[in-house]
Amino acid sequence: MQRMTGLLVGAVFGAVFVVVNAQSPLNTVAVNILRVAACLGAASVLAMWFASARKERPTAGPQRNMFGRGYLIVVFAEVILLFGGIRVLTAWERPEQTNVAWVAFVVGVHFIAFAPIWKDWSIAIPGVVLTLLGVAGLVMVSTAAIAWVPFVSGVLSGVVLLTGTVTFGWRAMTARTA
Repeated sequence: MQRMTGLLVGAVFGAVFVVVNAQSPLNTVAVNILRVAACLGAASVLAMWFASARKERPTAGPQRNMFGRGYLIVVFAEVILLFGGIRVLTAWERPEQTNVAWVAFVVGVHFIAFAPIWKDWSIAIPGVVLTLLGVAGLVMVSTAAIAWVPFVSGVLSGVVLLTGTVTFGWRAMTARTA
């Protein structure tokens, strides 16, 4: 159940990435399609979470806690890097779009940091992709493509999170029924 909860958190943040960052220069139709698809993706993970909760059977013996000390250390570092980094970027008078790229970068790195803590290297895959999308946005901020940073670092990061959470959620659901 802990894994499904982690997937649900990822899906919610993925949907937020898309809903907040789907904007101009995309046209209104594309923006609305992306936002609706993101909300449906998150809703599907929520439905899988509820289905898992209903099927959950108590197991004997101790279970590994995904949200233990290692998790808390990574999340604490992430919060400091996110908000501290945004303050530094503001002090350096970097364009607002830099913040989106910075958030994608830090969130990606935090997934990579979770891989050895959770002993689950599959989480490093979206972590690497988000990190690269963040780096791409940080580079793009200094180019004529600055208007596309929210799409590249925000929307695409959200799509990666949603695709991963729906995929791993679906695999978890079908593995239980097999």
